[in-house]
Amino acid sequence: MAGLELRELECFLVLAEELHFGRAGERLYVSQSRVSQLLSALERRVGGRLVRRTSRRVALTPLGERFVERLRPAYGGLRDAVEDARAAARGVEGSLRIGFQGVADARLTAAVRAFRSAHPECAADLVEIPLADPFGGVREGVVDAAVVLLPVQEPDLVLGPVFSRRPQTVAVALDHPFASRTAVTAAEVAEAPLVTAAPPAPAYWRAAHAPSAVPGPAVSTLQEGLTQVAAGRAGMLLCRPTAAYHRREDVAFVPVEGVPESALGLVWHRDGESAAVRAFARALTCRGVSLGLAQVVA
Repeated sequence: MAGLELRELECFLVLAEELHFGRAGERLYVSQSRVSQLLSALERRVGGRLVRRTSRRVALTPLGERFVERLRPAYGGLRDAVEDARAAARGVEGSLRIGFQGVADARLTAAVRAFRSAHPECAADLVEIPLADPFGGVREGVVDAAVVLLPVQEPDLVLGPVFSRRPQTVAVALDHPFASRTAVTAAEVAEAPLVTAAPPAPAYWRAAHAPSAVPGPAVSTLQEGLTQVAAGRAGMLLCRPTAAYHRREDVAFVPVEGVPESALGLVWHRDGESAAVRAFARALTCRGVSLGLAQVVA
């Protein structure tokens, strides 16, 4: 183990995946010759050939196959240990308040559990925020970050992982013309009154969740909206998981064809970014949800 270089191990693991010196170099941002140098140094340290290279192909030797099988989980554990130490050094401790609208689904609660497990020094709590005020809690410091329905077009907020893209349904009263249908179209929904969020939700956000030319009642919470639906005042767009969670005897939930999928995103204030917020964004990513690099919302 004397003088062991982590870069040599990383190079070998990447080469074992790519089986191509050029592609391995591209992934490691080094030249092909540097990959060869690192591999040779590791082979001298091990005392045997790990990779066999010909003019046509690159393959692991039996020793290389055995070594990579043992090395990969050990290297992953070491990398995780370093990341945990870095997180602790950056101060992932104290408390973290995560806002959510309407329903904290299984993906969100799983991410909270993962975050708590990885950062036991930081207490993570879920806080419900009003349907009609998706961004106020973050701006006012009531929550450190919030999981909100997209779209998000707030220049002072940062949009992190985007996830839970789901088909939409329209909730209607049992005597509504849509109630007996197996599906309706976006054009039909646009001609029916729809429940909309009340201010201070931005106009663009309200329009995205009530894409209808017919004004419907404005509400502050999801439960208010469903009550208006049950009373026959209007329909209401909901993603399928939310519809399933709020199933009730006096409301029918009908699939809608041709409307954009519902999606959730994690947002935080650009001046309120912290190590804990970044760690929670990674926890959402690690739970296998759809994501991208955090970006400032234009």
